[in-house]
Amino acid sequence: MTSIFRSRYAVGIGFLVAAVLLFAVAPAVLTTFRLGLLGKYLCYAMVAVGIGLAWGRGGMLTLGQGVFFGIGAYLMAMHLKLADAGPGAVPDFMALISSEGVPWWWEPFRSGTVTIIAILVLPTLLAVLLGQATFRRKVRGAYFAILSQALAAAFAILLIGNPVATGGSTGLNNFKGFFGFSLRDPANRQMLYFIAAAALLVMVLVARQLMVSRFGELLVACRDGEERVRFLGYDPATVKTVAFAVAAMMAGVGGALFVPIVGIISPNDVGVVPSIGLLIGVAIGGRTTLAGPVLGAIAVAWAETSLSEQFPSGWTYVQGLMFMLVVAFLPGGLASLVKWRRTAKADPPPPPAAEKDLTPEPAGGAQA
Repeated sequence: MTSIFRSRYAVGIGFLVAAVLLFAVAPAVLTTFRLGLLGKYLCYAMVAVGIGLAWGRGGMLTLGQGVFFGIGAYLMAMHLKLADAGPGAVPDFMALISSEGVPWWWEPFRSGTVTIIAILVLPTLLAVLLGQATFRRKVRGAYFAILSQALAAAFAILLIGNPVATGGSTGLNNFKGFFGFSLRDPANRQMLYFIAAAALLVMVLVARQLMVSRFGELLVACRDGEERVRFLGYDPATVKTVAFAVAAMMAGVGGALFVPIVGIISPNDVGVVPSIGLLIGVAIGGRTTLAGPVLGAIAVAWAETSLSEQFPSGWTYVQGLMFMLVVAFLPGGLASLVKWRRTAKADPPPPPAAEKDLTPEPAGGAQA
């Protein structure tokens, strides 16, 4: 009971510190531009929370989270473009490319309610279908990773090949409003940052609750001994599908908030390379921990923004080098260093054994 209480106390303190930093310190010390960049990093961190749950706890190497991120992003972008155009009007980029008008499947997203529901449901539904189709057939490990990566590549190609509906390689940009609020107003942009920060904290709480629940124990058991879980009467495919679907929903929400914060979404943001970049952030932070994926994703995104400005052609090599170093020398990520220090403090080295008296006893035993 004492260890459980200490764990909950530590989590509560950490959550309180994170809330203070995000809602009080960051807006006070950062400019509007830097606060927008932090909001962008928080969107990546939302995806990382889901990856930590699916990969760190469930052992599912998800190399295609850009698909779910992109679905949420493009759904939000479609709504924003339709809202900017006005009721019954055609978005500006469509009017320049084609005269056929708005595609029929765009029309439902004129409604903000439909858009929000679709952002939550469509990525989750796709993950459920994909999970059932693969996990039922016991597809796992490298095969699942390759399949998810191929899905991300196919999704990016599909977006590029439909310029009338998705903007092609240019993507969708130049958004003016967000559910009735002007995106040119700094106060509204700060509001978007607060929404992203709150969404991230909620996702962290949801992930922690799943990790410490019986479902989390089953998920770890499926990772370490899937056949034993099946022998005990549980269905590993269902357990892994639920985790995969939760990760997809988190990625979809992160993508939806990414669009108004950054102001653009294109195939370059949802393909194979961004998906691998998110995975690298999770690996560097510590995929089996709660805060590691969040901090790793933010750190890698910040490094990309900072280093890519100075070394545009060398950042990819730096990113790959960091991943190789972590995998080779620190498999648990940077969070494992904190665990190691705590373990070293909690378990001090045993005292040296007492020296043994090697003086031989006199003949005849201990008699005087």
